[in-house]
Amino acid sequence: MPHSTFGLAWVGFAIAIPLHVADEATHDFLGVYNPNARAIRRRFHVPIPVFSLRGFIVALSSAVALLLILSPFAFQDAHWLRALAIPVAILVGIGNGCIHLGGSILYRRWMPGVLTAPLLLVAGSWLWWGACQ
Repeated sequence: MPHSTFGLAWVGFAIAIPLHVADEATHDFLGVYNPNARAIRRRFHVPIPVFSLRGFIVALSSAVALLLILSPFAFQDAHWLRALAIPVAILVGIGNGCIHLGGSILYRRWMPGVLTAPLLLVAGSWLWWGACQ
């Protein structure tokens, strides 16, 4: 596989994330997420973060910036980045996409982020495939 294939998958994933964040932000994701995070914290004593809209946007913008900053290493086929890409692809791409789709099915309504969940699934799968080659 050419080295650029992993790089393209990495950059494609980095572009899919802000599209998904925009979908979540414009459909009141935090209105669904924060009450659930608080309930999980109370019941299970797990330190799940609660976000303001500004904090949510800053945190995810920083993550996307980091992905883009690391993209030259993806095009250079850095093995350490391939190892990092696998759990990121599975958790952030595939897992997150499945949670949005599954939540929409479970609650029988469109959950925030569901419109771009298929994009996350594709981008996460492509990144996982590219990292494993």
